[in-house]
Amino acid sequence: MNTSFLGKISLWVKTQRWALLLTLFISLFSTNLLAAETIETAAIQDAAGLLTFLFTYIAHNPFVFLFLSIAIGYPLGKITIKGVNLGSTAGTLVVGVTIALTAFSIYGLRIDAPGLVSDIFLMMFMYAIGMKVGPQFFSGLARGGLDFVVIGLIVVFSNFLIVFFGSKLLGLAPGYAAGIISGSYTVTAVMGVAQSAIDSGAFKAPAGMTLDQVSANIAAGYAISYILSSVFIILLIKYLPAMSGVDPVKAGKDAEAEFGSGDDTEALPSTSGFSNLGVLPLDIRAYRVDHQELVGQSVEALFHRYPHAAVLKVVRGDEVLDAADNPVLALGDIIGVRGNYHLLIEGGESTVGVEVDEPRARNVDIEVADIHLGKSEFTGKTIEEISTDIGFGIYLKALFRQGHQLPVLPQTVVEVGDVIRVAGSDWCVKQVGKKLNSNPIVESTLTETFYLALSLLIGYICGHLSVTVGGIPFALGTSAGCMLTGIIFSFLRTRNPAFGGPMSEGARSFLQDIGLSLFVAVLAATVGPKILASFQGTVVIKIAILGLIAALVPPVLAWIYGFYFRKMNPAILAGACAGGRNSTPAMKGAQEACQSDIPAVGYPVPYALTSMIVLVLGYLTMVLY
Repeated sequence: MNTSFLGKISLWVKTQRWALLLTLFISLFSTNLLAAETIETAAIQDAAGLLTFLFTYIAHNPFVFLFLSIAIGYPLGKITIKGVNLGSTAGTLVVGVTIALTAFSIYGLRIDAPGLVSDIFLMMFMYAIGMKVGPQFFSGLARGGLDFVVIGLIVVFSNFLIVFFGSKLLGLAPGYAAGIISGSYTVTAVMGVAQSAIDSGAFKAPAGMTLDQVSANIAAGYAISYILSSVFIILLIKYLPAMSGVDPVKAGKDAEAEFGSGDDTEALPSTSGFSNLGVLPLDIRAYRVDHQELVGQSVEALFHRYPHAAVLKVVRGDEVLDAADNPVLALGDIIGVRGNYHLLIEGGESTVGVEVDEPRARNVDIEVADIHLGKSEFTGKTIEEISTDIGFGIYLKALFRQGHQLPVLPQTVVEVGDVIRVAGSDWCVKQVGKKLNSNPIVESTLTETFYLALSLLIGYICGHLSVTVGGIPFALGTSAGCMLTGIIFSFLRTRNPAFGGPMSEGARSFLQDIGLSLFVAVLAATVGPKILASFQGTVVIKIAILGLIAALVPPVLAWIYGFYFRKMNPAILAGACAGGRNSTPAMKGAQEACQSDIPAVGYPVPYALTSMIVLVLGYLTMVLY
């Protein structure tokens, strides 16, 4: 019986094995699930605690916030999608606002970035801008740039009128208009002068509205319009010639035919690689003086007779004479001649004598130097006209204007403030610098600390001076004052080497980038907690529409003036419209469309003119709105 009972139990276990296994599996799964939920909950709590710690740390250490915004914003702004990117400034603003807004809305933390940092670095930025546009600001107005001036004025004033009255019509609150001008013009510094109008008391907030909210409106108007205008202005300038029924490539070739041809790309002045020699179409060959007609001729006299070949060394027995001594040739001398390969190969022996292997005659150290053109007899002349006068032993590698490379063409006119890059021996380069009333820059320039401090001092004092007109106080503002002193300093320095010569482009570019980035980061910390209030209702749509109209209509009006009334070359006109809109990417887009560098010819004067005027208009927008 017991056996039978045990047998029944054994049979039941066998038949119900699946149920036992299922029960065991469910039990184990339930246990693991509870354990997993516990682990996941702990992980979430740890992550939340870590985020709380990070945002608390950032809030109590605002400099961490500033540098973190720049460190993330810079690479974010460089991300390119189909040839378009935000740019480092907008990237920094987006990241800074995101961090500040998150810290406030989720953790209730405010990031109090020091305003002194914003003021100092904004003034540094404005000084750097002034140093950039200064060399061409006055000379561009004084010499043959009337059409470029008109184009700049059309763009900048139509932008102001569209935004100012459009904002009134749409009922936008104070602050938005200045932000839209800044964003639609892609000139972030307008936000700086608008903010200075608030800080100085020139702008009074209406009842029921705080100054912080006005600042937030400025940032909101800028952020939306900047992104849209940055994208669409490139497309507009790039395709304006084609939209007008013009072949942009043909327009570029026509302009090059008028000016000549040239398409080399060189590093900007005083930047990494600017002094690289590269491959030059020149050579130094040694010849023995066998022809009597050369005997008794000085090195300088021979250059004027044969401008494409310069005698740099004269070997006479054990004596080696340098071209700087202007020696007179004697029969049997061995001379080192520098010139184009084909000219030396084809005409060397027939003109001078037998080519010989004499290392001493060919031992000439060649260096690359940047030379700012000072006020001299060569101002306003073409490359072709000046080459025979300054070209002894040198090769003209590149020409720059306002940080942009221009084609080195026979008919290109050089202006005061241009940077001419030459390659040649030390003595030859110094001779060119002397004739151009400038100092050759080989590796470095004088320190900028003195000029920077003096400019900020004068600009700050002048910016505080106020004049009341019709009951409204008008002041230049410290930022605009620093830009003006930068323009004047740059203007003077390019005309007198005793003032220190041109500013290093590397130093100037660094001041411009870091100054604007830190100003924008501080601005993001200030307006981040308030910016959500600026995006209520249909205001986003209004900003987007008004910003696009203000960004695109002004250059179209300038195009109509230049193309239909003045019959300007479309390639150069496209560069001028890009300069009037202060958009270097748009100018580069025009160069891509034209497959030529020629649009850069029209860029500098409108850019220099509008860079200053748009700041004044941005300030007036805040005061008069």
